[in-house]
Amino acid sequence: MTRIFLRFVLLVLLSVSLATLGIYATFRHLYGDPLEEVARQQSAGQLFLLEQYIDQAPNDEWLKRLNKVREVSEVGWDIVALQVVQKTLTPAQQELLTRGGVVVNVAQRSLYRRVDLGGARYIDSDQDVLHLHNLPIDVGRALWQEVIRFALLALFLLVPMAWWSRTHWQGLRDLSEVAQRFGRGNFDARATTSPRAAVYPLAERLNQMSERIQQLMEAQRSLLRSVSHELRTPIARLGFGLELLRNAANPQDQERRLLALEEDIAELNALVTELLHLTQLDAPQSLTFAPFGVEELLRNCAARAGQRTGCPPLQVGVPEGLGRVVGDARLLARAVDNLLSNACKYATTQVVLSAWRDAAGNLAIAVDDDGPGIPEDARQRIFEAFVRLEREPDHATTGFGLGLTIAHKAVSLHGGTVTVQVSALGGARLTILLLAGEASERQLPPH
Repeated sequence: MTRIFLRFVLLVLLSVSLATLGIYATFRHLYGDPLEEVARQQSAGQLFLLEQYIDQAPNDEWLKRLNKVREVSEVGWDIVALQVVQKTLTPAQQELLTRGGVVVNVAQRSLYRRVDLGGARYIDSDQDVLHLHNLPIDVGRALWQEVIRFALLALFLLVPMAWWSRTHWQGLRDLSEVAQRFGRGNFDARATTSPRAAVYPLAERLNQMSERIQQLMEAQRSLLRSVSHELRTPIARLGFGLELLRNAANPQDQERRLLALEEDIAELNALVTELLHLTQLDAPQSLTFAPFGVEELLRNCAARAGQRTGCPPLQVGVPEGLGRVVGDARLLARAVDNLLSNACKYATTQVVLSAWRDAAGNLAIAVDDDGPGIPEDARQRIFEAFVRLEREPDHATTGFGLGLTIAHKAVSLHGGTVTVQVSALGGARLTILLLAGEASERQLPPH
């Protein structure tokens, strides 16, 4: 933090210095060198003598008055040839001197001016230049004043900036300490910053990130525990089946044991496939968003559900004119398939798939069944991985408890929600709601 502040101070000093040089260059271009103006002011007495005393004399008295001034003045008053002086001047100064103006040389503490332009003072006076040297010019004082002005400006800039930076430094230091504690494994570490602090939005984002990471870590640990539990059962059956296969007495018994082993392997493959699908949902950048028709997608889902073994008759209430949404069609189809699969598993005689758009343009997709329903206290838990509710004894609890989890995550990635209600059929109604601003007007991601 100190390094940042020091760099900031250097940046401010450099900016003020560049601004000072820029102002000097601009004024010099527009109005002439400010240092020459200071020198003219400091030489005002000598210029007054020249213009108001020497130049006011009659032509035949001009040299006499010049000599009188020489006798009493500490400044040197010399007459130099015009051609000699012009060789030491810049083109702009030569042009000014030719017009009869006063040319100031700050470095040599001197000035030049032509005696006259018409040769009236004396013979060939128009070819001579009056050279005043050893003038009381001291631009160092003016420069010192500029340095003081620069220092005061920098001071009055840096003091409030230092106070302002100090408050930010304290807030950033607190955030840094929170990040260090979190990095050391203290996932409960959170930033406690006043809402009036400038770093409050950053602290809020850090807390949200920490909360999200903590939830992911908890979900990962829970998933590992659940996966370990789910894998033990088919693995144990495989080991038991292999032992029985070794001791099988006849070919028919061996064939039956092999079929049981194949079923266990298929169960393991299904579990791994479901886990892979669940893992892919944690990397939304791999999804492909594009416009697709809602009606066609739902009818394809209904056709697949109708071919599922043991599924009760499926009634489809999908009207025309549902329009199109922007999203990952494959992923949304998987979510609808999982809801239909869950309904088919627990329905008694009927499953209904329906869809509509409300007055706000939101798309709703509902799956109803006439099964035992879902208790109110379990309507959020069913979306957790490997959660399977105890149903009526005549309803099998096959599956791994990942279907609704995948459906919930898939819909969430599209900005939607999945809710559970009591169906008019007596069982459960699971409804996918895609908001118009999230589904119909979603911007396509860049390719």
